[in-house]
Amino acid sequence: MKKSIQSTLGLLTKVTPANALRLNKQIKNIEKIGYNLIRSWIVALVEKGNSHRTINRKMSVLRSYYKFLLKTELITVSPLKLHRPLKESKKVNVPFSTNEISLLLDGDFFTSDYTGVLERTIIILLYYTGMRRTELIDLKINNVDLSEGAVKVLGKRKKERLIPLLPEPIECIRTYVSERNKLDLIIEEQFLFCGIKGKKLSDGFVYKTVKNYFSKVSTKVKKSPHMLRHSFATHLLNNGAGLNAVKDLLGHESVAATQIYTHTSMKQIQQIYAKAHPRGMKK
Repeated sequence: MKKSIQSTLGLLTKVTPANALRLNKQIKNIEKIGYNLIRSWIVALVEKGNSHRTINRKMSVLRSYYKFLLKTELITVSPLKLHRPLKESKKVNVPFSTNEISLLLDGDFFTSDYTGVLERTIIILLYYTGMRRTELIDLKINNVDLSEGAVKVLGKRKKERLIPLLPEPIECIRTYVSERNKLDLIIEEQFLFCGIKGKKLSDGFVYKTVKNYFSKVSTKVKKSPHMLRHSFATHLLNNGAGLNAVKDLLGHESVAATQIYTHTSMKQIQQIYAKAHPRGMKK
């Protein structure tokens, strides 16, 4: 424990090389570390170019450490008691365009073997349903009803929702199941999707599948399963779908969670507004 305290003191007192030794001499135990010293450390991190996100992550670790010290009664008050995380700038992730989606799904990028059929079905289902990566991986065969054209998804907090299927994903799933039935061994039979060796898919496999294929048709930095979910919601909203309907399809608890996708619809709203307003197109 003494070594841990010394390492923490060293971490916090390295605000600048000039005063590191002086501060180390002044502070004999961890109880002497006040918020002023921690705040100086935060300022030093900012000056070194660390992002607010990085600093908040460091502070989160430090907060957990102080909680441990409180629990073990090595300190009585945490200097981080009143600390508030730094504000982080929100990054706007641009969804895939309808053109990029069409280029991939209508192009000749997928092989006709099991892996190719599996990968195409993964991308089709993510885009057509907006389901999360974990929801797709955990999708069970008995929750897919192709005759009714719907899938039952188990979302966050074990909440179930029903998502309708359009003709293309229905046909795609049928083709995939036909190929799946030809596998020599399926270890986890209850799950719809499995790899060539019959094992349940991993998060990494689904992520790499989306990233690899969209790298062929898109120059966007972010290429992930979540961006397909983002694209699903944005394209529905852009084409007139109601916010509540999209909320239910995504499995969000509230409309507020769905509204993060509406910013990308603003461009279309502006175009409609400019055309409809009597002076909107005035030069």
